[in-house]
Amino acid sequence: MIVIFVPTLTLAGILLTTEARAAGAFAIGKCGAYGEAHDYVGEAGARTAALRQCKDGCTALPMKHACAALSIDMANPCGAHGYAVESRISSSLNEATRKCYEFGGKECVIRAWACDARG
Repeated sequence: MIVIFVPTLTLAGILLTTEARAAGAFAIGKCGAYGEAHDYVGEAGARTAALRQCKDGCTALPMKHACAALSIDMANPCGAHGYAVESRISSSLNEATRKCYEFGGKECVIRAWACDARG
């Protein structure tokens, strides 16, 4: 009977650890600047880490159990861009690219993407 409970307790511990570290953030800035942080214990720590990577004048977006993507216009990297945070990576990539074109991009490509736990 003990053998049956040991794997169950181990699995429960893994699930609780993943849940506890499920905060992330994606920061975007000018001219394709970005920063990412995933699987942090709290949103504040994730935001700070993402902003630190992005440098000056960036905005951090929370992502919890999600994926984020940034698309820029290769013809003008400091011009049109798009970003998205969605529950699936494919959705975030598509939405970021769509927004880049919507805002006037001519040759939009994915510059960066990130997912946190279970994103």
